[in-house]
Order: sequence, then C-alpha cells, then structure tokens
Amino acid sequence: MLITVSLIGIILIQVSWIKSMIVVEEKQFNDKLVSATRVVGDELAQYKGNMLSQGSTIFPWKQDQFTLDMLRPTTVASRFTAAQLIEKIRKAFDASGLQKIRFEFALASTNPYGEVTYLERQSSYFGKFYEDSASNLSCIYPIEPMSGSIGENLSPREILWVIVPNSSGVVLKELRWRIFIAGIFTLIIFAAFYLTVNVMLRQKKLSEIKNDFINNMTHEFKTPLATISLAVDAMKNEKVLSDKEKMNYFSSIIKEENLRMNRQVETILKAALLDKQEVNLMLKPTHVHEVIKDIADNFTLQLNDKKGRVEMDLEAPNDLIDADEVHFPNLINNLVDNSVKYSKENVPPEIKISTAANGRNMTIRLEDNGIGMTKETVKRIFEKFYRAHTGNVHNVKGFGLGLSYVKTMVDAHGGHIKVDSTPGKGSIFTLELPLKKSHA
Repeated sequence: MLITVSLIGIILIQVSWIKSMIVVEEKQFNDKLVSATRVVGDELAQYKGNMLSQGSTIFPWKQDQFTLDMLRPTTVASRFTAAQLIEKIRKAFDASGLQKIRFEFALASTNPYGEVTYLERQSSYFGKFYEDSASNLSCIYPIEPMSGSIGENLSPREILWVIVPNSSGVVLKELRWRIFIAGIFTLIIFAAFYLTVNVMLRQKKLSEIKNDFINNMTHEFKTPLATISLAVDAMKNEKVLSDKEKMNYFSSIIKEENLRMNRQVETILKAALLDKQEVNLMLKPTHVHEVIKDIADNFTLQLNDKKGRVEMDLEAPNDLIDADEVHFPNLINNLVDNSVKYSKENVPPEIKISTAANGRNMTIRLEDNGIGMTKETVKRIFEKFYRAHTGNVHNVKGFGLGLSYVKTMVDAHGGHIKVDSTPGKGSIFTLELPLKKSHA
C-alpha cells in the first residue's frame, strides 16, 4: 500500500509538472508573439501619418498643384503589399525565436470604437482562422502615427492582427522531448513497481513453501524416529531379550524405518542436485513397455489392499527410447504412486496406462479415477514443494517433489508432459518422448 501511494503521488507530481510546464511554455510563446507583433507594428507606424506628397515617387504631382488629396495622410496599406508585410512579420518572428512558426495576418482599418471596418491587407488563409480563438493564438496591435507628425490626428485607425494557427499543437511540439522523457521515466517507475511487488509476492510464496516443507519434513522424520525409539525401548525388555523371534521383529522394524528415513534424505538431496543441474543422465536403449509392466507389478500389493487394479493397453508398435535406467523408471513410478495416493476414499483406484507411437515420438498416457485437481492446481502441479489441497484426505504425506522431479526428468529426456484433470473425476497425464533415432 505504501508503494502504491508513493507511485500515485509521483505520477500526480509528474502530471502537475507537465501541466505547469505547458502553461509556462504557452506564456512564453504568447510573449514572443506579442513582442514580434509589436516590433512590426512600431516599424509600420513610422510610415503612417505622412502626407502623400512626401512619398511622391509613386504619385508624381506638380509642385504648384494643391488639392485636398495631397493633404490626406497615407495609410500603411497604401504603402505595402501583402507579400512585403509577410516578409516583415517573418523577420520579426525569426528574431523573437519563432522560427518556422506558421502565421496568418491582416492589416485592417477600424472605427473609433475599435471595430474592424475593412480588411485592407491579409494573408491567404486569415479568414479561415480568425474566428477560431479557442485553438488559435492571436495578437492585435494598433498602428498609431508617430507623435508630432502632420497627420497624427487625421490618419485613419489601423490595426495589425497576427494569428498563429493551432498554437496548442505548436507548444506541445516544442515540449515533445521533455514530455517523452517524462513518460519514459514514468514507465520505468511502473516497471520498478511491478518488479518490486512481484518479488515481494514471490518471497511470500517461497516463505510459505519453506514453512510447508519444514512441517512436512518434521512429520516425515518424526514418525520413523518415534517408531525406532519404541522398538529400542521394547528390545530392552527382558522378555523380548529372551525371545529371538521378537528381537528379529523389532530389529526389522528399526531397519525398515531407517531405510524409510534414508529414502526421504535421498529425495531431498536429489532435489538439490536437480536445482544445481548436476544430474547427468546415462541414456541407454530402453523398452518402455517392460518398464511399465515392472512398475505395475510393484504396486500390486497396494492396489490389492484397496481393491484397485491397473489396466494396461500397450499398443505402441515401437517402444524403444533412449532413457536413463534409474531416472526413467522413477518418473513412471512417481506418476503411478500419485494415482494410488490420491485415490478417492472408499473407491477402488482404477489406473489405465496406454501407449501409442508415430514415426518420431512415443506417447504414454496414464489415466486414473482419483480425486482430480482444480485448474489452479493443474497450473502449479509441477512446481517444486507445491502440494495440492486434498480436502478430507489427510493420509497423503510428502515433500511436494514428486511431480517436480517428473517434469524435470521428462524435459531432460527431450520430451513433454501435460495434465488434464477434473475435480472428483480423476486426472490424465500424457507424456511424449522421442523414439530412439535409429528406429525412427
């Protein structure tokens, strides 16, 4: 929550900073426009208010001719063409730092109330933009005759009207790199936030896995140790000492429990070796059908005890693969063992193993009628130390390493494994392994 609040705060500050930057840039842009327009307006004002005869190069009048027309003050529009005015505005824009900024202008006469009465000179698209004040920035500068000139109070009122179309777009274009960099840093902050939360969740998950593993390991070792302790205490009894048959019985219990603990230790060490990638497979030509039959025979007693059975449909025409003689039988054994352990209570386990083969790969399909798994469990079933919640099934113990080992070994043999499962109906494990190349 603290990280989330901090992230939101940083983003709000970033947005506020960008908004402030845009406002400042718009103010600076407006000041530059006003400055450039003022420069042009002041320059044009120098030509306003003089008598027409003083510029007689255009209109040659006889010196003795005197009419009211000669005394009429000239307007700026009468002295400059639209092209000349555009050139003057462009020079002022360049000098004010507004290079390559598009503009439209008009030189207009006004009445005493400041209302435009006539557009004397204008650029090509001025009429298109002057009414839209929302997206376009405009500046109006009155052209006043110089103080003390002959026509100071006689000259018609004129204004210079300059418009910059789409001024907001121009400002954003000027700021695009700063906004882009701000966006990049915001994305970096988001990425850092995601990674941080992801690491936290993973650490939490690892902590839970570690606690579950310690609890399972404690139980797995505590039970045989307690059994060994009871057997040792029993062997100290004088009646047991004098009975050779009982001594052998308790000795066998101690040996069996000792082997059980050794198997647990080997399982943990095997998982550690897999983590370090220190398991080297000794691949040899192996007939899969023979391995499946041997493993099915090993589970006969357990299945008979539960009144279950294994059905084998070994139809693959070619069952020869390159496999490790230790690890490959172990992975098949783990799958069958899971089907037996996670069978329904008071329901005889039924396991069906079938095989098929094409020109390149062999498929092994193991189907059971056990308790099944949820979609969430199926997604995580091959994770190390993960153990599915089994509801009312409390007799299933272990470290959650069996299917993780299976996945690792299948991958090591160059194969693939997938799971389909429905809660309450059972699971289907499908293995696909490459056939021995010489027989492909």
